[in-house]
Amino acid sequence: MTKQHKLQAAVIGSGKVGQIRCECIESHPDLELIAVCDSNPERVTNAGRKYYQDWHKVIDLRPDLIFVCTTNEYISEIAVAALQAGIHTFCEKPPGRNVGDVQKIIKAEKKNPNLKLKFGFNHRYHQSVMDAKAIVEKQRLGKVLWMRGIYGKAGGPGYDKNWRNNPEHSGGGILIDQGIHMLDLFHLFTGKFDEVKSFIGSMYWKVRVEDNALAIMRNNRGQMAMIHSSATQWKHTFVLDIYLERGYLSLYGILSTTMTYAPEYLKVARCLYDEEGYPLPNPQESINYYDNDRSWILEVEEFVQCILEDRAVRIGNSSDALAAMELVQAIYKQDEKWEQNRHMSAATEEI
Repeated sequence: MTKQHKLQAAVIGSGKVGQIRCECIESHPDLELIAVCDSNPERVTNAGRKYYQDWHKVIDLRPDLIFVCTTNEYISEIAVAALQAGIHTFCEKPPGRNVGDVQKIIKAEKKNPNLKLKFGFNHRYHQSVMDAKAIVEKQRLGKVLWMRGIYGKAGGPGYDKNWRNNPEHSGGGILIDQGIHMLDLFHLFTGKFDEVKSFIGSMYWKVRVEDNALAIMRNNRGQMAMIHSSATQWKHTFVLDIYLERGYLSLYGILSTTMTYAPEYLKVARCLYDEEGYPLPNPQESINYYDNDRSWILEVEEFVQCILEDRAVRIGNSSDALAAMELVQAIYKQDEKWEQNRHMSAATEEI
């Protein structure tokens, strides 16, 4: 590809994430941002960007690739329309409100096998995660036994009024919004799970979706994991502990645009053994610190390379998106009391 012929890109949804995607596109040597769409014109701040309020008009432009950065209820409709129009499509997480939304996108993907479809799970591109994945893949510490993930935030000003806490827009609460990243990382290190047990609740925020979700899961290889996804974690927290046969990895913190989850570092510990071969407690840890988040850039770069080289999307493909959403839905459904209360609340509002 020459500098005279760049891929034309468009962004639908110009909120915080949409603005990040615009910046990634404008900094990429093989991309040209030709259109930005948002229902609120005040969000489109940069001069020179062609602005639309109707996403259908952006589809009609037939850009080479499109980034869908809208609220959850529009993701599947826009993604399907883009694929049907012959446009390579990138969707932010979560990939819709439920499994059905993802399946609609996958159906359109199968009808257009020449197009690339990618979903935004940028946590996989954090250097701490990639370093941990390399250790696991090389089996330097043996196989994964179990994992424990905590991902939580304090909600923040106006949290109870945010669209993410309206189930018609979002499909769920903190689990589908933020916890889905942790679930995707679980899949990255062990693959899918077969059994799930959970407790879901709205404990503090007076909203119709969950502000806390706790779940344990196990796969058919006996590997186990547990997650706590919380909107009442007053200290913003990201922790992923991975315990293996001969040691452990601890990922703490995640660099972000707000830096409220920083610092980001990876602890690596290898077990020491006594004369009889028993592991000794409290092995020495080595710590790697990270001061640069290139996850958003790397994610876009890989998507572009998949298009230019006509190769399959390896990270954040539709199988990854479906697996993450299926696990979210399984966690919701396993707490029967929560499911009943949620349905009752919806029925009451309809009356």
